[in-house]
Amino acid sequence: MSIGRDIYCDTRLILEKLEEKFPSGKLGASPPEQRILEKLLEQWTISGGVFNRAAQLIPPEMPLLSDPKWVKDREDYTGRSWAKSDISRSRPEALAYMREFFQLLESTILADNRYWVLGSEKPTLADIHAIWPFHWLSGMKGALPPSIFGKDHFPKVYNWIDRFLRVLKTAEDSAPKVTRLEGAEAVKFVTQAELADPDGNVDEKDPLGLRKGQDVESWPVDTGFSHRDRGQLVALTQQEVVLKTQAKVGHKDVHIHHPRMNFRIRAVDNNGGSNL
Repeated sequence: MSIGRDIYCDTRLILEKLEEKFPSGKLGASPPEQRILEKLLEQWTISGGVFNRAAQLIPPEMPLLSDPKWVKDREDYTGRSWAKSDISRSRPEALAYMREFFQLLESTILADNRYWVLGSEKPTLADIHAIWPFHWLSGMKGALPPSIFGKDHFPKVYNWIDRFLRVLKTAEDSAPKVTRLEGAEAVKFVTQAELADPDGNVDEKDPLGLRKGQDVESWPVDTGFSHRDRGQLVALTQQEVVLKTQAKVGHKDVHIHHPRMNFRIRAVDNNGGSNL
């Protein structure tokens, strides 16, 4: 996501920035006891294995798995084989894990027949963090065998997904029309804008011991780790790192924002840039 010439990477950071910049539409929890559940669900779906196992349940017969370019892109991104034979081999174990994930939701958070995770009248950020892998798989033909994942096995989870889909459809129908830009047009739009976030500070007490203006590189350590962004360190907090680099188009400075969670940051000796 970009706001002006500030580019935000990783969905978790993007959601936090949207909450911060558009408080009138805030979906995040305020009470600490709800906030901790929200953050735990965020980490559970990403770092707790849910997404990884969900991705292993993409059916081998899916047409995209016959596209060499798509397969290579996924292998570069995840660092594992996406060959049909390997997907078929790992599928039984992934089904066992996913069944446990479904059962966990069925027997704990949703056990009392609440409509939404936090017991609220409307879905919140906690629902978004928790639901997306289950929503994704339930809509993918051939991903979840009915003999194990039928609606009679996990009625509360599927009712939750159905409620979420109805709310999502209502929101989409009432939203403004989206203007779509092609790649080159989008880059031009971003580089001609102003910076949206002011320069931040570098935490002097941060364990990494980095300095403002120092050349650094930052990259994810869970997926997408074959690409690293480089630039001058603009800000470093407990939540995010911000790098300044020059766009190849327009040669203007852009700020790249990464979350701290599941990202590694290191000092470098030479200047570098992003792929923008």
